[in-house]
Amino acid sequence: MTPADEILDIVDENDVVVGQAPRGEAMARKLRHRCVFIEARDAAGRVFVHRRTATKLVFPSHYDMFVGGVVGAGESYEEAALREAEEELGVSGLPRPAPLFKYLYESPLHSWWSYVYEVRCELPVRPQAEEVDWHTFLTGAELEDRLGDWTWVPDGLETYHRLREFRAGGRAGTTG
Repeated sequence: MTPADEILDIVDENDVVVGQAPRGEAMARKLRHRCVFIEARDAAGRVFVHRRTATKLVFPSHYDMFVGGVVGAGESYEEAALREAEEELGVSGLPRPAPLFKYLYESPLHSWWSYVYEVRCELPVRPQAEEVDWHTFLTGAELEDRLGDWTWVPDGLETYHRLREFRAGGRAGTTG
């Protein structure tokens, strides 16, 4: 099965499941589905940053400061967050990512409910070669310095700004 064949729950504007579709069809038809974004930090508090492979279905060769992906049909956000974090970081035994907030990401081409998590990864990472072309851990200042220079995934960049607002005490989305 290819990533485009993965079955996703299709949801409405309230994040209620209204059907199912293969991922490729959901993307092509801009059907709203669910995604998770996990900010992974190492023992020193640096953020895991990576460049996506050129073969990714969405945003190939873009940089991202989150690991994550789509929530499969019948899968909970929590299950997807742990699965995606372990897969993309190439680790097992990761602590359960902590939920932060949820928001609806919409662009002219995409629409998905985005649940944002954070996790501390003190294990040596071995990122999944099919997903990650290059990686490093950056301090907050180093990440900020690269925001204008690198081509970032648009949903990750929006999530990054919402996470900063959330941590500053603002309203980044909904909780729960």
